[in-house]
Amino acid sequence: MAILKEMNIVTVELRQNYNKILENLAKELDISPSKYQQAVQRYTAVGNWIADGEYDGVQGELHIYTQGSFRLGTVVRPLKEGAESDYDIDLVCELPLKKFSTTPASLKKSIGERIKENAMYQKMLDKEKKRCWTLNYAEQDGIGFHLDILPSVPESVELIADLIGHGISGDIAQKSISITNRERENVYSWSSSNPNGYAEWFETIKRPVFEKMKIVQKQYIFENNKAIFNQIDEVPDQLVKTPLQRAIQILKRHRDVRFAGHEWEADKPISMIITTLSARAYQHEMDLYTTIKNIVEKLSTLEQLLNSGIKFSGDLTMLQLINRDKDGYWIIPNPVNPAENFADRWHENGNRKAKAFFQWITWVKEDLVDILQLSDVGKITKTLEQRFGEKIVSK
Repeated sequence: MAILKEMNIVTVELRQNYNKILENLAKELDISPSKYQQAVQRYTAVGNWIADGEYDGVQGELHIYTQGSFRLGTVVRPLKEGAESDYDIDLVCELPLKKFSTTPASLKKSIGERIKENAMYQKMLDKEKKRCWTLNYAEQDGIGFHLDILPSVPESVELIADLIGHGISGDIAQKSISITNRERENVYSWSSSNPNGYAEWFETIKRPVFEKMKIVQKQYIFENNKAIFNQIDEVPDQLVKTPLQRAIQILKRHRDVRFAGHEWEADKPISMIITTLSARAYQHEMDLYTTIKNIVEKLSTLEQLLNSGIKFSGDLTMLQLINRDKDGYWIIPNPVNPAENFADRWHENGNRKAKAFFQWITWVKEDLVDILQLSDVGKITKTLEQRFGEKIVSK
């Protein structure tokens, strides 16, 4: 009995130490408070410049807001060719225009022309991309930003009504927008999106744990960044991170590291799939290790779907994680637009993207969950250093 009791104590202590290692790892992957403030200054200035422009038919204020990982608090510095690159920030520019009163081509052009009217921004402007205009910031500390500006208009009344008909709440559906999509030279189309609705969905999931953690975290951030913040109230909510957000940050970097140079690198899971599935699987766990462990356990079970005809019921079905229809097509629905399927290409090339996803889940289990079996903090740290880099793990 005494031996069992001692083993339990060691296990609890080991898990606590491992959680600290994971927390430190996530913090190193995260954008720093000073860099966050710099990013806010950059995109606020650009947003103000665009908002102050004149656009045909526009009456009322433009809505400028962030989307993606920066908005969700899951941003990490991307890896490109094995080296850390600049931060990617997505900025939505929503013009108060009726969708039928303009075209995606004219909308895209009008925002591009306004950006070019600023001499500094014109020098930083990259060539036109499929859905956005990109400004490249080279900062003195060597850590720059790629600011993607997405022109958009509110979605049509008909499509919003269709979303509501498919079970999306009116409040979420009303936030839908249409963004421009450059298919080829001089050919543009509309593409539906809902970054505000998705952010609200994600916020609802993390909110209960966020409320429990925000006071302690804000105090810690304030104490360690007094050169930036004069009082604790100045610390923005966006710098408070729940285990869900930390888990997503670690999972995204793990994906980048594991697939770097791999034959399946082009088929690695996209960040939207990692974020959506992690959020759906999250059960308000309060520590990082348990969060990652439970996400991985739920997703690894679904690997059986690689065998056609497998059906799940109960909790896994209720979570709406991954499904496969009778024709073998994979389904990961966008939580704020059921018509959009994040896994719409998983069936291609013999389910190559699906196989890459489940191989990655196996790697996550080996590298981040089963690692506790080493039963030694030193060995665990050394193993993580080999995967994520000594600079990040041991800092």
